[in-house]
Amino acid sequence: MQPPATDRQARIPKLSRFGWLMALYAENHVRLMRLFAPDHLAAGTYISSVGDGLDVRLEVIETHRYTVELRLTYDLRDPLTGEPDPSAFVRLYRDAHQAEATHCYVGRRWQDVIGLYPPPAEVISHRMRMNTFLSKWLEYLADQGHGVATLKAVETAALDAA
Repeated sequence: MQPPATDRQARIPKLSRFGWLMALYAENHVRLMRLFAPDHLAAGTYISSVGDGLDVRLEVIETHRYTVELRLTYDLRDPLTGEPDPSAFVRLYRDAHQAEATHCYVGRRWQDVIGLYPPPAEVISHRMRMNTFLSKWLEYLADQGHGVATLKAVETAALDAA
């Protein structure tokens, strides 16, 4: 038998895991907009440098009426795969004010982590981990001084030469 709930416990709303994930998407949107305002950027590559040796690369892949597709990474490469690591692909929903990490590369691919046909609960858990990672990373970048003022567009010719 459970003890009776106190008045305070009864007043605190309970969130489902899905509700918690949607709140995390909204929090990521606020952090991302405050940090780089990517919904106002043209498609292309941008670098944010604060002099700490860890330049942040923001690639605005595509912009649509209601969404912006982007990739956030450091200018670091995984020695085994040559892929940027860490790396987060983010879909910014302009109308819903949410930002979702659709997939991350932090040493391993999602298929290696949860398999090709995971149960729905595992998908929600994986999305929670990815978006919690994104939230903490965005907070860290803001603490380091990254932001709109440090963001510079990279010339296409400079990218081709690299």
